[in-house]
Amino acid sequence: MDYRQRRKEQARQTEQAILQAALALAREHSFDKVSVRDICQRSGITTGAFYHHFRSKEDLLSRGFAPLDLYMEQALAGHGADAPPEQLWRILSSYAAFIEALGWELVARYYQRRLDSPDDASSMDPTRYTLRAMLDCLHQAEAQGILLPGQSVEWTADFFFRHFRGVVVDWVLHRGSYSLLPRLEQDYALFQNIFQV
Repeated sequence: MDYRQRRKEQARQTEQAILQAALALAREHSFDKVSVRDICQRSGITTGAFYHHFRSKEDLLSRGFAPLDLYMEQALAGHGADAPPEQLWRILSSYAAFIEALGWELVARYYQRRLDSPDDASSMDPTRYTLRAMLDCLHQAEAQGILLPGQSVEWTADFFFRHFRGVVVDWVLHRGSYSLLPRLEQDYALFQNIFQV
């Protein structure tokens, strides 16, 4: 690995450490009560390093779901050979676990931030691991002839994410008063009808 690649990897690791520290602190306290100084102390960096990676504490919210991709990669590791229905359930249930671990307050702030920033309110970034994993799963189902015809793989993946965002918004509106996983499990019983198995 050359110098430029090493620096890029170090920057990525520092950014991940900042995000992880901020998320951990936000779970322990309210996000509003967490300061940049707290985040820097928890992640072992200077304030200058923080501002090198993020414009503000609020900027963290825009990228607050970035650790989701690493979490999902770890959750899906070793399951690439699972049947598409099982892969899809693992994707959705792991996503639910990640969201619940963040806590309803932080998730509410994240979505509020996206609503307040029209440029940031787009659909899921197509380069994100989580969306690519969903697309790969559905492409496998299509190749195996078990995906119901009528909608494209891309539309179906987008549908799942739109639906789950709606479930998450409902969970936030109910202040996290119910567990996401059982609710999603009920929904998945209907979703399985997209597979001809």
